[in-house]
Amino acid sequence: MKQKAKILAIESSCDETAAAVVEDGRKVLSNVISSQIEIHTVYGGVVPEIASRKHLEAIDGVIEKALTDSGCTWEDIDAIAVTQGPGLVGALLVGVSEAKSLAYALHKPLIGVHHIEGHIAANYISDPDWEPPFLCLVISGGHTYLCIVEDYGAYRMLGETRDDAAGEAFDKVARAIGLGYPGGPKLQKAALAGDPEAFHFPRPCLDEPGYDFSFSGLKSAVLNTLNHLKMMGEKVHQADIAASFQAAVTDVLVGKTMQAAQDYGIRRIAMAGGVSANTAIRKAMQEACDVKGYVLSVPAISLCTDNAAMIGSAAYDSYVKGIFAGPALNAEPDLPMRRL
Repeated sequence: MKQKAKILAIESSCDETAAAVVEDGRKVLSNVISSQIEIHTVYGGVVPEIASRKHLEAIDGVIEKALTDSGCTWEDIDAIAVTQGPGLVGALLVGVSEAKSLAYALHKPLIGVHHIEGHIAANYISDPDWEPPFLCLVISGGHTYLCIVEDYGAYRMLGETRDDAAGEAFDKVARAIGLGYPGGPKLQKAALAGDPEAFHFPRPCLDEPGYDFSFSGLKSAVLNTLNHLKMMGEKVHQADIAASFQAAVTDVLVGKTMQAAQDYGIRRIAMAGGVSANTAIRKAMQEACDVKGYVLSVPAISLCTDNAAMIGSAAYDSYVKGIFAGPALNAEPDLPMRRL
């Protein structure tokens, strides 16, 4: 991968309107994000129709700022990249339509990018020397994967969630204990003041063979505990529930990752996705890797949540290989990852 390129990338898969200019898949020249969190907090979660409208309102300004911040002109841009899926279909359509229009008007190559592959590629930005092969734990709001990144764009899937993703479970438990939206960051903050051993919640799949995950039963155990406490007239300690739940999720994620690393003889591990911003999970994974002598890569927290820089990084491999999309590129809310 020696070919030089500046890629303007667009991300609009959920509730963040983002654009970035990335050079050679590693160097971020600009990374602009317009967040809708304050708007959706009122509703307790992302409202797809509102998200799509807000993307329409913000996208032109976000792209213009990303180009200005990068110090580039349109003549300097070698390709346009955009998140094709998975995500909310209406939100994705805004970004895809914008990218197709720019590519057509400016006569630039167009690259469709898988959102999760973008999360994985965030590691290449945080550590420019990081490269395949490595084992990667992907933990986001809608996905939990454990895969071997054999090469750029080549993934061997080892395990995935059977039901709720880790991030989804965080959001649902946060809502149940009255923390509201966005659940992940608020639950993490509450857990700081709690006792992780106050409640012993189950560690689903941890003692089972294979590398799949399941967080629905853990979520149900928390809800049952809350109902029991209320029926008995006992006080619900948010912090203790949060800390105990977070500890259970952490044990499962770290345990499965360490088992896969041992089974496949892999000593280089990466994390990706919004939940990888959780400081307790990052700390536990680093400690486990230190014990085993493994090398761990985790993106900067600002690159864990949805952003366009990671999309620009993931697009670079396609650019070098000459894999471009045509005018038929469309939003695919259930876009599968490329698997070996």
